[in-house]
Amino acid sequence: VQLQASGGGLVQAGGSLRLSCAASGRAFSAYGMGWFRQPPGKEREFVASVSRGGGSTFYVDSVKGRFTISRDNAKSTVYLQINSLKPEDTALYYCAACPTAISAYPTCPTAKYWGQGTLVTVSS
Repeated sequence: VQLQASGGGLVQAGGSLRLSCAASGRAFSAYGMGWFRQPPGKEREFVASVSRGGGSTFYVDSVKGRFTISRDNAKSTVYLQINSLKPEDTALYYCAACPTAISAYPTCPTAKYWGQGTLVTVSS
């Protein structure tokens, strides 16, 4: 699976962005999908995941109520709608495939097929 993330940009605090991650290659619907982010000078962290069929989602506490992950298997694309952006959301956002079931491993610990990342910068 090859993954291409897009949709990042510079926004003011309180604004919104919609990130997309388009997949090509092996069957997209065979994998749960996850979004991760790496703030400047910090380690990469899990943000959200969605099950193969899209029926189950999981979020890190810091983004609950503001971020929404979804997928369109017909388009082989996973999305991350991010609202009420805060300066601390500034990071390089990555998508990845989750080989293990989201129901059992919601934070996608064995993520693979990483996309190249898309930069989100939130100004205060």
